[in-house]
Amino acid sequence: MDTRQIEYILQIAEENNITKAAEKLFITQSALNQQLLKLERELGTPLFQRTKNKWCLTDAGRIYVEGARKMMQIKKDTYNQLYDVSRLRKGLLNIGLCPGRGLDMFTAIYPELHRSMPNLTIRPLEMRVAPQQAAIAAGDLDVGFQVLSRSDWQKNQYEVLGSEELIAIIPAVHPVAQKAAPPGEPLATLDLNEIRYEPFVLMDRNSTLRSLCDQIFARSGFQPNVLFESNNTAGIVSLVKSTICCGIVPWYYTRIPSDDLACFRLPGHPSWDITVSYPTTGYLSTGARENNRLASESWKTIQPDQIRA
Repeated sequence: MDTRQIEYILQIAEENNITKAAEKLFITQSALNQQLLKLERELGTPLFQRTKNKWCLTDAGRIYVEGARKMMQIKKDTYNQLYDVSRLRKGLLNIGLCPGRGLDMFTAIYPELHRSMPNLTIRPLEMRVAPQQAAIAAGDLDVGFQVLSRSDWQKNQYEVLGSEELIAIIPAVHPVAQKAAPPGEPLATLDLNEIRYEPFVLMDRNSTLRSLCDQIFARSGFQPNVLFESNNTAGIVSLVKSTICCGIVPWYYTRIPSDDLACFRLPGHPSWDITVSYPTTGYLSTGARENNRLASESWKTIQPDQIRA
């Protein structure tokens, strides 16, 4: 099946711009436009409303794109099944990675995945949870590593690799830091009201972590003094180490002890799920299943037992 023309139209629809689409497809704008015009003549209707800066789908275009995406998904599923039946152990695996954490999760399993399936082409794509969920539902991602609470789950499939607590971190020079447990001991629990007047650096409001932090502060009965917001969890840890603020981060970012940090559990032990997600419909290839198996085994080796009393 020659699906190049379909891929061309889908790329224009994704970019809303024929020039950008041509760049992504590595063809000239003129050649791409000719393909589009040929299809529109064949269908007897325009697929896009053209303006100088943006191309928008017409009603006919939306119908075409919806059907085209289904066709591409069928082709992809068919090829994956054929690869599996023939035991070629090849194909393409598009993996979604959350910024920061996702790359660490992927690099932990990639060597073994490559040894198991050396002919598998892997395309890792870094994106936040919400865009990942949409891309998985649309079939643009095969699997995605996501860290989120169950209230944020969408209609995709989720395999829970483990549960991870959120940890309060304060500078080691802060007076409250004296209440921290000695290294190697289970973490002490901190009432956030003890540091309610301190400045906090939190993740930005578009992040799943920030949503959980807002719930934690609401249960504590106060609004934090937010010094500023960040889109980098590791950056929050660095800022707390510099003694200018406090923060709340996932356990993963506190797993390596630091003389500059005091770490505490929070009342009620709030947590979120470490998951691997994939589409509800469609065929889950051998490569995707092997990825999920290795991810599950990898997380078991770093479960945060030391934070539990």
